[in-house]
Amino acid sequence: MPSRAKKTSGYADPTRLAPVDEDDLTVVVIETPKGSRNKYAFDPDEHIFGLSKVLPAGMSFPYDFGFVPSTKGGDGDPLDVLVLMDEPAFAGCKLKCRVIGVIEGEQGEKDNMERNDRVVAVENGNHSYTHIKHIDDLGKEFEEELEQFFVNYHRMSGQQYRILGLKGPAAARRCIKQARKHAR
Repeated sequence: MPSRAKKTSGYADPTRLAPVDEDDLTVVVIETPKGSRNKYAFDPDEHIFGLSKVLPAGMSFPYDFGFVPSTKGGDGDPLDVLVLMDEPAFAGCKLKCRVIGVIEGEQGEKDNMERNDRVVAVENGNHSYTHIKHIDDLGKEFEEELEQFFVNYHRMSGQQYRILGLKGPAAARRCIKQARKHAR
């Protein structure tokens, strides 16, 4: 019987990319595109994006979801980012984004809640969101829709989620800075 060769191929590890580009824009690697029922996640051990969950019929991701490379959020994973852009990206796509705010939130079980903040950013080359400079520009309906999505998303795995607050670009940049320190 032939021996199995050790796997050495796959993607380069996008979690180790620089978190900011030369134009001081935040680098985001997309894991799950807008409109997808499939939740993808990068597996740093195998260097590949894999399917981690399938949402029920009628539920899909409202925005592109990704992470800021070289960071670690409150849940131990790279810092999450929701990206607003004209068309959905694809898993593994590297984007250059300007941050417009942060959704401060917590998730878990009643006696074991952890922070899981999500930065909100606008892809730098888009056309539809060029006028959005601050998360407040998206309105109260945006917050309510996202809260419902996250509540339902976490409920599927027996967890709770609640938004603690929405803050602007300065708070988002501090969040990224803090997550960079946690990753070292």
